[in-house]
Amino acid sequence: MQYDRTVKLFGQDNLEKFLNTKIILLGVGGVGSFALDALYNTGIKNITIVDFDTYEESNMNRQLGSHGNIGRIKVEALKEKYPEVTPIHVKITPEWIDEFNFDEYDLILDAIDDIKPKVHLIKKYFTKVITTSGSAKRIDPSKIEYKSIWETYNDPFIRKIRTELKNQGFKKKFKVIFSSENPNCIEKGSFQGVTASFGLMMASITVQKIIKKN
Repeated sequence: MQYDRTVKLFGQDNLEKFLNTKIILLGVGGVGSFALDALYNTGIKNITIVDFDTYEESNMNRQLGSHGNIGRIKVEALKEKYPEVTPIHVKITPEWIDEFNFDEYDLILDAIDDIKPKVHLIKKYFTKVITTSGSAKRIDPSKIEYKSIWETYNDPFIRKIRTELKNQGFKKKFKVIFSSENPNCIEKGSFQGVTASFGLMMASITVQKIIKKN
């Protein structure tokens, strides 16, 4: 049975929840691709994946789907690997977020790299958004945490998000996945042991939220 190990851990009722959950995943790079893989293999297959990028050689050290697909549109290549997903090839901007209908989704997974759309998404849909900070420049996955954005530290990217949210008057309770490890380089060096761990943390939090829903 495909989901035998899933049922042993979560139970049949929760497997049914997984199968009936509808998710949208924004960004399928080093973080998002691993979140997608873990969720899909667990039985959460009704996933819309949104990304504008194509695969480059520099993606091969950390992104599922990159090998053998250099130059291809990411969401199209991933559709072949995960046939039940719905791909959307579009640049995620604040304007696109305003125009797109997110109401039909149970959860919104945010693995966006850009500050403006990330802030806009959190402000508008914070009650069902699971968001991650950037995963580059770090080597220790044990430093990854899921906590209030107002209590994060040692993370320049999430600091910019936090500051922008404050400047726009956002004061709600909101948790993020981030790393408390100090960055180990200036440029965007990356290690799959960390980028994948961010994605797997996102998948774990998603599963836990689904289980807690009535």
